[in-house]
Amino acid sequence: MGRTGISPFRLAWNRFRDNPVSMAGLIIIVLAILISVAGYMITPDKTTHANTQVLEVALEKPGFSNEFLKIRMNRRNDSTGFFKRAFTGRDSEYRYLPIQSYNFIEDKIEVQEYSKYEDDVFYSEHYLIDVCYPVDMGTYTFKNGVCRAYGVNGRVLYEGSVEELRNRIENECLVSKKFLLGTDRFGRDMLSRLILGTRISLTVGFIAVMISLLLGLVLGGLAGYFRGWTDKVIMWLVNVVWSVPTLLMVISITLVLGRGYWQVFIAVGLTMWVEVARVVRGQVLSLREKEYVEAARVLGMRSGRILFRHIIPNTLSPVVIISAANFATAILLEAGLSFLGIGVQPPVPSWGGMIKEHYGYIIVNQGYLAIVPGLAVMLMVLAFTLVGNGLRDALDTRS
Repeated sequence: MGRTGISPFRLAWNRFRDNPVSMAGLIIIVLAILISVAGYMITPDKTTHANTQVLEVALEKPGFSNEFLKIRMNRRNDSTGFFKRAFTGRDSEYRYLPIQSYNFIEDKIEVQEYSKYEDDVFYSEHYLIDVCYPVDMGTYTFKNGVCRAYGVNGRVLYEGSVEELRNRIENECLVSKKFLLGTDRFGRDMLSRLILGTRISLTVGFIAVMISLLLGLVLGGLAGYFRGWTDKVIMWLVNVVWSVPTLLMVISITLVLGRGYWQVFIAVGLTMWVEVARVVRGQVLSLREKEYVEAARVLGMRSGRILFRHIIPNTLSPVVIISAANFATAILLEAGLSFLGIGVQPPVPSWGGMIKEHYGYIIVNQGYLAIVPGLAVMLMVLAFTLVGNGLRDALDTRS
């Protein structure tokens, strides 16, 4: 069947779609993007960086569930809008205490705290008003079944019966939580941190690829178009950067810029542009002799317009393929840097950081704490590699 009248883009898409392996990789990437965009809207732990630490339930197995008493923290929490909560999370207003049973005693609640060991039994008492409200050094009285609480500024926080407080605690402050992937060594929800780690990996890959494309297209285009001393200087710089091992270069740049979130983006991006520049230079060297380029010169067009409006767009096919490979490389580099402790810093959730925190548990009965984020890194790198291979075949004009 002929393909007459089909645009090059449509033709490439048809070829790519006929490759089931590459389509599987694309589906994985799309799902990862949707998960990273949803972020805190789908995480069980919606606090900033999913950093709610409950040490009493640290290192629990996947599927663990228990009842918790939510105790109001004595601090003021600023209200945040929907979009800010969706993209940055929010500070927790409560401290979560895992319990096994509870009992009301006048204006207090007595709880048997959760313990992994049957012989370890511990009870604690908490004022009902302190569970529900941020009393914090205010005045509290209890007389004839009536509770009165005032803040430090004299403002009335609560005035009512004990029964109302008990009903509120049973309805709002006693909650059941389930950890589908268990908890880490700090008692944090593994699933929530794994979801947020997707956002970190994709963001690092995207920004690093954008930096590499910007530098590679500009420097490679200038070297190939103007040749002469411009080509020699740029290629000397490319060869110098190319001769240094990538991981060593990233570590050096990270140590200069400092350890942190944005430093990783810049460090990874500044080491990935050389391959783009070499490919673009080669493409521009061949395209600058084409008839349409000569015609543009005769018409008096400026060199910048010829290069960036007419030559660079025709070099994008191999650049797109390289970008897919660079995306996978950036994810690996970020995971490696975080594992070494010079990448994204805690408590920001990163797959490499999660592996670093738990790789020692591989030799015991909780190796999944490091294996699960390791599988996530492997799956994302494999997905971008498969997509890159599919793009290479789809954009091959000789087939």
